[in-house]
Amino acid sequence: MPRVPGTRTGRNAELGLLLFAMVIVALFGATAEINQLDKLSSSFWVPAALLTVLFVGLHLVVRFRAVYADPVLIPAVALINGLGVAFLRRMDLERAIARKEPIPGIFGAVGGRQLMWTLFALILAALLLVIVRDHKTVSRYAYTLGLVGIVLVMIPAVLPASISEVNGARLWIRIGSFSIQPGEFAKLALVSFFAYYLVRKREVLSLASRRFLGIDFPRGRDLGPVVTVWLLSLLVLVFEKDLGTALLYFGLFVVTLYVATERASWLIIGLLMFFGGVYVAYLLGASVGGPFANFYDRASVWLDPFADKFYNREFGGSYQLVQGLLGLGTGGLFGSGPGGGSPWIVPEVRTDFIFAGLGEEIGLFGLSALLVCYLLIVERGLRAALAVRDSFGKLVAGGLAFTLGLQVFVILGGITGLIPLTGQTTPFLSAGGSSLMANWLLVAMLLRISDAGRKPATGGPAVQAGGPKQPPAQLHGAMTEVIKP
Repeated sequence: MPRVPGTRTGRNAELGLLLFAMVIVALFGATAEINQLDKLSSSFWVPAALLTVLFVGLHLVVRFRAVYADPVLIPAVALINGLGVAFLRRMDLERAIARKEPIPGIFGAVGGRQLMWTLFALILAALLLVIVRDHKTVSRYAYTLGLVGIVLVMIPAVLPASISEVNGARLWIRIGSFSIQPGEFAKLALVSFFAYYLVRKREVLSLASRRFLGIDFPRGRDLGPVVTVWLLSLLVLVFEKDLGTALLYFGLFVVTLYVATERASWLIIGLLMFFGGVYVAYLLGASVGGPFANFYDRASVWLDPFADKFYNREFGGSYQLVQGLLGLGTGGLFGSGPGGGSPWIVPEVRTDFIFAGLGEEIGLFGLSALLVCYLLIVERGLRAALAVRDSFGKLVAGGLAFTLGLQVFVILGGITGLIPLTGQTTPFLSAGGSSLMANWLLVAMLLRISDAGRKPATGGPAVQAGGPKQPPAQLHGAMTEVIKP
């Protein structure tokens, strides 16, 4: 839809915020080089410049293909993505210095690969915006997407551990140097399926059988879908040995169900079922072991990470968690500055524990600002859900925003010891192409839905306050008219 004359799209504000975010990324990279090399290389600005070109390219796609999309989403995500690339390059420099090797090129080592993955992720996001002109067309393939999502979730569980297991969690498909985490893409497919299913079944699921403590609880016969997803989540917990993924999928369905029906009883039932199942899995792991043993070990480490029997274990112990906590404590309020800390001491600091590594160098205030960016993305996703006019779009946008927020909670909760550690990656920040591409597709879908929600309800000129009166505007998709006095 072309821009309606006289309306604001926010595209210029988006461009300004985007350039400001890239200035922050460039300053981070420059500070890291000065602290590590005692000088500023002549090419310090190149990664930030390349990122700027990539993000401005996506901005141009949005400017012409999603004119009214939310102008805050891309700059907020670009800032997090850019800081992730800059931090990974900082780690590459540290490794080269320690090994007395040449400084890696712009596309070399982990930081360079992350820059290339960013290119591929933005291309996918742009293609989605170009191909999917109306988010409601996705509902035509809802059942196919649901099946694809379940298959993607279960593939690592049925593959041999040698090609699917990393750090005790079976979430990957690894063939030689190539690896992919199919569960990252599964969440996008499952959100679309859940939204379509709940739009069709919303009235039935909203019925109540009895009232308890002022809350209307659903009928027993309507618990089937929740029980099914609950069982699938427990299967993920048992066979893929990952609490975070199980919590993500089950929480996504329950929250989408709550948004669709507006009944708090579904949240209560969901929480009781999930934590009840997790507790039973913990007890079974303590008594019979088997497929529950891995979860029992992780829960035990979480309960007492400083115990010698866990800290000294080479695999599956608490060394990673303890080092992450010490790194966060060392950072204090303001951190040691980019390039001034020792994040390499924390195992898997490029992936699972990148928050801990960054926290040591940017401190509590820096991490808080980073979390505000995540919060802003989630808030804008929820705002898109409120603004869009169709129920399917509301549930998809709400589900995607909640998925992102829950994933950040699961990661940060594991690093800080709030919940047991999981194998989830930090969205847009951690090294890895699967997570980056899937989450940029998530953002592209939010952009498409926000464009539908923010665009004027008519194809005619918008009525400006204090301006000349316009003819009555026909509401979008409704046989009625707005009568202006």
